[in-house]
Amino acid sequence: MKEEINALKTIDSKQFQHDLISWFASEHRDLPWRENKDPYRVWVSEIMLQQTRVDTVIPYFNRFMEWFPTLDEFAEADEERVLKAWEGLGYYSRVRNLHSAVKEVKATYGGVVPDTPEEIAKLKGVGPYTAGAILSIAYGKPEPAVDGNVMRVLSRILLIREDIAKPKTRKTFEVAVRALIDHENTSFFNQALMELGALICTPGKPACLLCPVQEHCEAFKEGVQSELPIKIQKKKTRTVPLVAAILTNHKGEFLIHKRPSEGLLANLWEFPNFEIHTGLLAKRDFFNQELKELLGVTSELGELLVKIEHVFSHLVWNVDTFSGVIPTEMDQNIMKKHQFQWVSEIDLEQYAFPVPYQKMMAAFKEKNM
Repeated sequence: MKEEINALKTIDSKQFQHDLISWFASEHRDLPWRENKDPYRVWVSEIMLQQTRVDTVIPYFNRFMEWFPTLDEFAEADEERVLKAWEGLGYYSRVRNLHSAVKEVKATYGGVVPDTPEEIAKLKGVGPYTAGAILSIAYGKPEPAVDGNVMRVLSRILLIREDIAKPKTRKTFEVAVRALIDHENTSFFNQALMELGALICTPGKPACLLCPVQEHCEAFKEGVQSELPIKIQKKKTRTVPLVAAILTNHKGEFLIHKRPSEGLLANLWEFPNFEIHTGLLAKRDFFNQELKELLGVTSELGELLVKIEHVFSHLVWNVDTFSGVIPTEMDQNIMKKHQFQWVSEIDLEQYAFPVPYQKMMAAFKEKNM
C-alpha cells in the first residue's frame, strides 16, 4: 500500500476532481437511470449492470421500470413476474436478492432506501460497491463505489500494481477514492470514474490522448498504461454434457419443468433435460430412459434440433437438443410431484426461461415455421 499512498500525496486532488467532473458533465452518456437520482432506480440499474454491458441493460431497465415503476410496486410483485422481467439477463440470484431487499425496505424503512452505510449494508445482496453507488449517486454521500472500471482507472492514475482479482485489493482502491473524492459533488465524481473506465480508460489499449485526466496519470508518464491493471485469476470451469428435448402432446402443448427453488437458475422454467452420465447409449435413447424413470413415459424424438453451448461463471453446458412428441397421457400426480406441466404456446410467453432454453425454442420455431 506504500506506493499507492505516495502517489496520492503527489496528485493535485482538486485539479483532478475539476478535470474529471468537467469532462463528465459535458461528455457523459444519456442513460435512462440518470434521468433522476431516485435511489430505487439507481439501485436497480447497478444490480443490472453487474457483469452486463450497458447497451444490453438499457432495454431491460426500461421494461423493468414500466412493470415496476416504484419500489412499492416491485416489493408487491410475485416472483414469477420478477423472474420474467429479468429473463435473459442471467445471474438470477441478483434479482432474487434485490426483490428480498426491496421487501425489507418497504417493511422496515417505510419504502425509503436507507441513506447510511450501516443500514444499507444490512440489505440482502447489497455489497460495498452497490452501497457506495447508491449512497454517492442518489444521496451525495462521500462513499467509494469501486467496480472494475474504477479499479482500472485508478490502477493507472496512481500506478497501483496490486492484483485486482484478490478481494483484499478492493480496500486499496476504496482508500484511494476516499482520498480523491469530491465531497461537493460525489455523485458526478463516482459516475465520472466509472464512465472514464467505460469510454476512455478501457482494457488493453486506453485512449490516453482523449483522456481528461492524462496529466495526472502516473502509468501514462511511465508508458505502462497497457500493463495495468494486474489481474491474475485462475478460473476452474466444469463442462456438463446435457441432452434436452422440446416435447409436445396431441393438443400442441409444450412440456415444461420448474427448476428447484435453490441452486443454479432456481425457480426458472426449462424444457426436459438430463445430464449425460454414460456414453453407452445413444443420446435419444438415454433421454427416453431418464424420462421413463422420472415420469413413466417415453417420447418419440426426431433428429437433432440444435446444439447449444452456454457458459456460466463456473461451468459450461453442452446441450444436444431434440424435438418430439409424447403420444400417451401422463399421470398428473407424477407431473405435479416433479413440477412438470403442459402449457400452450401462447401461455409459454408468461414463463421465465434461461437463455439456453430460449435458444432451443427459437430453433424449434425456425424449424416449424
